[in-house]
Amino acid sequence: MTLTDTEQAPQAQGGRRLSTSKAMVEAIAQEMERDESVFYLGEDVGAYGGIFSSTTGLLEQFGPKRIIDTPISETGFIGLAVGAATEGMRPIAELMFADFMGVCLDQIYNHMAKIGYFSGGRVKVPMVLTTAVGGGYSDGGQHSQTLWGTFAHLPGMKVVVPSNPADAKGLMTSAIRDDSPVVYMFHKGIMGLPWMAKNRRSIDLVPEGEYTVPIGKAAVARAGSDVTVVTLSLSVHHALDVADTLAGEGVDVEVLDLRSLVPLDREAILASVAKTRRLVVVDEDYLSFGLSGEVVAGVVETDPTLLTAVRRVAVPDVPIPYARSLEYAVLPRHDRIEAAIRSVLS
Repeated sequence: MTLTDTEQAPQAQGGRRLSTSKAMVEAIAQEMERDESVFYLGEDVGAYGGIFSSTTGLLEQFGPKRIIDTPISETGFIGLAVGAATEGMRPIAELMFADFMGVCLDQIYNHMAKIGYFSGGRVKVPMVLTTAVGGGYSDGGQHSQTLWGTFAHLPGMKVVVPSNPADAKGLMTSAIRDDSPVVYMFHKGIMGLPWMAKNRRSIDLVPEGEYTVPIGKAAVARAGSDVTVVTLSLSVHHALDVADTLAGEGVDVEVLDLRSLVPLDREAILASVAKTRRLVVVDEDYLSFGLSGEVVAGVVETDPTLLTAVRRVAVPDVPIPYARSLEYAVLPRHDRIEAAIRSVLS
């Protein structure tokens, strides 16, 4: 079964309420049961269950030959995963934080992303690179970036970013089954972990059984007619909260959840903006040279007459601060999103 939007997912087969982390684990377990070539490797993914509960219970179910704890050597185990993928396996390699991409970028970009191109399509690299992203819990500038714009900028990799449990499961299934390398980026703030900040949308209905969410298909998280908010991941939750607040004032906000950056659903963006004529792009990545500029440019290059007003809400071009008050000041949270919406409406 293939789902085309988040609203359909909970009704697909009844569903149960799961956290995002449990939905991810369920997808991985179902694919490992279905396909013996799937295995998971990374730091603390075995007995610990992943520091953000991305693999909880999988070691007990599948054993240490398929749930592999690795040394702290990202270059080594991601290189291992690339090699295994070229030989017909379907590895899932976990980079603990996206911020650590610098120590293994050669394996990611010069090998994982390019082998298919270098071989003229004859060699496939069907692997998933999972990684945690995002700030909001005072972990400093080395553990709090999203960096999805960086991955999306480098050709050869698909990039998916779920915002809710149902999409987390469906996108994980699609990523594992894809014959191209897929970067699967999950925000710590949506995982539904008890020690993180509580988020009421991080635990939601998830269908039982196998299902996929198509890579490259955005979803309308909330339909509206006055202004379009294009966003992804945790910022979808913030945008929906703001939309609920403004609805009390008669403001009808449409929230578009991108779900995938590569491929980017440009048609969905254009369709929404054509309806509302006003655009706010919310991105927890850096402001310059990134996703927010790409979304705006895509609209303007297609038809500049679609827009009457546009604003971008992103992280200023500074490292993520450690102090909670400073960190919250740079993140695209409720106050900044609401101010941007009011600005385009005025």
